[in-house]
Amino acid sequence: MSDCLVVEDNAGVRTLTMHRPEAYNSLTVELKEALRDALADTAADAAIRAVVLTGSGKAFCAGQDLKEHIGLLNAGDPAPFETVRRHYSPIVQTLARMDKPVIAAVNGTAAGAGAAFAYAADLRIAAESAKFLMAFANVGLGPDSGASWTLQRLVGFGKAMELMLLAKPVDAAAAAELGLVNQVVADEEVLGTAQELAARLAAGPTAAYAKIKQTLHGAADAELDEALELEAQAQAALGRTADHAEAVDAFVAKRAAQFTGS
Repeated sequence: MSDCLVVEDNAGVRTLTMHRPEAYNSLTVELKEALRDALADTAADAAIRAVVLTGSGKAFCAGQDLKEHIGLLNAGDPAPFETVRRHYSPIVQTLARMDKPVIAAVNGTAAGAGAAFAYAADLRIAAESAKFLMAFANVGLGPDSGASWTLQRLVGFGKAMELMLLAKPVDAAAAAELGLVNQVVADEEVLGTAQELAARLAAGPTAAYAKIKQTLHGAADAELDEALELEAQAQAALGRTADHAEAVDAFVAKRAAQFTGS
């Protein structure tokens, strides 16, 4: 594993830490490839039941490393023109689609693709010092990393357009008001809070969580009848799981359910 990404497992929770603190965890080719591959491995690992994504130091992720980007452009390297399909899109697809809850612990600035990674997570815990910035227009580019899809679903079309066009920074308190984040905590508590939440989810009915993710994503662009059918299919599958049987038995017996994700 690359030195720029730290992977830690604890009781079914995997914490992925982008680790380039001297560069605000900006995204080099090495870090993008490490994160893409680690997320793919995480999605396929049945022992991992919940995921936390965070950054080291003062930032969550400042987005693309522009120094590397400029160097590649000046060298005539085609990598900058391939990175969306090779790196950013697969990262976001895995964050959004993996059959386990993903929590972004936003410990500081999240800009550009870094902010988009947080938007693609299922839940976001923000430090009081966190800031979100859709910085693409500032460098003459349009959005990538799924931000055109995720941001407007979180805050609405009009506000998403404003944040994109004006590259307007949003602090943690405003992010909470807009619905960009689920909770704001003290800086020193952000990772612990996210990991505690992940541990709670890891101990829960993860098969149901997977269907919840699939159903919500599927229903986002569906007509009512299509959404109802997605729900019916999910319930039919989940009704046959061991977790559902355990939950019903536990309810009747007035005890805490013990979920296995099966």
